[in-house]
Amino acid sequence: MDIIANYGTTLVLVAALFGFLMAWGIGANDVANAMGTSVGTKSLTIRQAIIIAMIFEFAGAYLAGGEVTATIRNGIIDTTAFTDRPDILVLGMIASLLAAGLWLILASYFGWPVSTTHSIIGAIVGFAVVSVGPEAVQWSKFGGIVGSWVVTPALSGVIAYFMFISVQKLIFNTDDPLTNAKRYVPFYMFLTSLVICLVTIKKGLSHVGLHLSNGEGILLSVGISVAVAIAGWFYIRGQNYNPVDDNKMHFANVEKVFGILMVITACAMAFAHGSNDVANAIGPLSAVVSTVESAGQITGQSSIAWWILPLGGIGIVIGLATMGEKVMATVGTGITHLTPSRGFAAQLATAATVVIASGTGLPISTTQTLVGAVMGVGLARGIAALNLGVLRNIVVSWVITLPAGAILAIAIFYVLEACFS
Repeated sequence: MDIIANYGTTLVLVAALFGFLMAWGIGANDVANAMGTSVGTKSLTIRQAIIIAMIFEFAGAYLAGGEVTATIRNGIIDTTAFTDRPDILVLGMIASLLAAGLWLILASYFGWPVSTTHSIIGAIVGFAVVSVGPEAVQWSKFGGIVGSWVVTPALSGVIAYFMFISVQKLIFNTDDPLTNAKRYVPFYMFLTSLVICLVTIKKGLSHVGLHLSNGEGILLSVGISVAVAIAGWFYIRGQNYNPVDDNKMHFANVEKVFGILMVITACAMAFAHGSNDVANAIGPLSAVVSTVESAGQITGQSSIAWWILPLGGIGIVIGLATMGEKVMATVGTGITHLTPSRGFAAQLATAATVVIASGTGLPISTTQTLVGAVMGVGLARGIAALNLGVLRNIVVSWVITLPAGAILAIAIFYVLEACFS
């Protein structure tokens, strides 16, 4: 308790710095995963991807990031175990932020697409076990999170598989693919817009004071999505399509239509990612700030300080801009050959899975969700379409991440404890 009383302001500043570092790592690694398919299919340049991420990641973090934050902060460890030792909780959360941030930046430097969720969960569990004991960890909820590592890639893979199969049957395997692309892509635009509108209106806007009933939210979501589909219909028909392009690359004009759709799915993916994964950075930071502000009193619920969500959103964008290229290359081109139509199916499936998880408050790994979706698209063309060597390396990096976060957090926790004691 004396540590909080004597060093409260310093602890908040250090936590904010390490929270920003963690958000930087999320941007360098997980946002690169989210935008990798768009860049890998050449639907977006890196500069365009960064601009989209700046707008929609920040919007997702600010409008819909609060629900998962509560899970990260209160769900993994039993905060009542720290009631008499709030200084330990504060130091442990700070150590977790630094540990996870360092690991993510290291992984991004080498181009490893690891899980930011695994990083912070491993770090929090690591410090809790050595500081209080295994009883401080709510292993039942931890087991649910571990289960989601299997469920969510499988779910996104299934969605992506059937999404791409529908594209093949409705468009590619027809006598006039370009005409059918112009006909059906607006419908896919409607689906994409509906996914993002539902999570924004149903859950996200309540954070800024707009409360809608379920019926009102659905009606407004459908209305906006219909408008997007109509605008897309006119835009697609206003483009110039050169038949000669199909001689150079089969279905080039059809893929051009899907390239337009990839921009929409990139926006949806950025928003979905911001709504879910910003919690990995601001959850522990919020715990530190609320504990210090309450003079060591640990409460089950507390409001998030106004500056925390913007800090996380800005850190994520800067991380993508400075260190995101290597992981983008791994995800966008390493697992399987992606075209705009395949990338669309993978991104829409990932966005749908992430926003569903975000709405239920379950922290999932965007990395694993996206990899599952990309695998689903690849499997639609046969297992030979997958680069199994790259997939093996990705899975190994996932396995290493959890203990790496724990070990780093334990070491940093002991250092911080020595410094402030």
